[in-house]
Amino acid sequence: MRPVRQKYKNGSKGAGVGARAHGAGLRGGVAALALAALVSGCADAGSQGVAPAHGQQAKLHAPPARALDSYATRLGLAQARRVAAAKRWGLTEAPLTPPAPPAKKPLITARAGFEVDDQEELGLPPVFTTIPTKDKVVFLTIDDGEEKDPKFLRMMSDLKIPYSAFLSDYLISDNYGYFRKMRDRGVTLNNHTLHHPYLPGLSYQEQKHEICGMQNVMRRQFGKRPTVFRPPYGNYNQDTLRAAKTCGIKYAPIWDEEVFVDHWEYREWDRDLHPGDIVLTHFRGRNDWKGTMPDMVRRFLKRVTDEGYAVARLEDYL
Repeated sequence: MRPVRQKYKNGSKGAGVGARAHGAGLRGGVAALALAALVSGCADAGSQGVAPAHGQQAKLHAPPARALDSYATRLGLAQARRVAAAKRWGLTEAPLTPPAPPAKKPLITARAGFEVDDQEELGLPPVFTTIPTKDKVVFLTIDDGEEKDPKFLRMMSDLKIPYSAFLSDYLISDNYGYFRKMRDRGVTLNNHTLHHPYLPGLSYQEQKHEICGMQNVMRRQFGKRPTVFRPPYGNYNQDTLRAAKTCGIKYAPIWDEEVFVDHWEYREWDRDLHPGDIVLTHFRGRNDWKGTMPDMVRRFLKRVTDEGYAVARLEDYL
């Protein structure tokens, strides 16, 4: 049985927020928070000393000018490095910096219409395409593992772009070391089955073997069993999620948009990005695309930056 991909509907594209305005607001907010923290720190420090005499008013001392100068210098240097890295990799603008991970994680539930029978009763991993957040961020996820381009690793590290990998063993077993380098650079490696089959066409036991077997590979090769799993082609049934839960999986994200080296595809009618959207792409190169993975990254970053989005780490919101 051939995999069944979901159809995408076309529609009008919404207007995005300008990247420069977003970046300026973000930098201003960071500076304001830093100033507030410094002032608060001085006030707290004063409260540890002798209390003011009766009738005297406690004085709030301004932070030392050199502290603000040092912060501004570090901020300027960090931005200069981002601009320089963007230029090296052929970007017209530096990618935006994502906000800090949320202290309180959003509640993740199955997307309406993507549930299976007894989803809540059985406590099955939710299938979702978007993280519920007001942060203007998107999440880049990359599937399979066929292409192992060293330039891609350098580019993503240089630009400090977070992403999550969903790996299938039959495509990565010839070079586990490539993905260890990825892990060592802070990338989360997730489960995408042993052989990338059409899971609904398999029995429960066969699906369990594909998912739990990949969990064992991940533990053996990369040091831990992930809690995040993506069903191949985005196809699944109740047996898939039951098996995934048995294998230690808590979440089963799919995607809202897919980016290629030369175009985007969309799940939603408006053909636009939305806060919290999960974006799919693949480890592919010139054998499959009219370009390279760095070419795909340039297309992806131009679009999200032009619309005022930053790229955040998916697992920080789970």
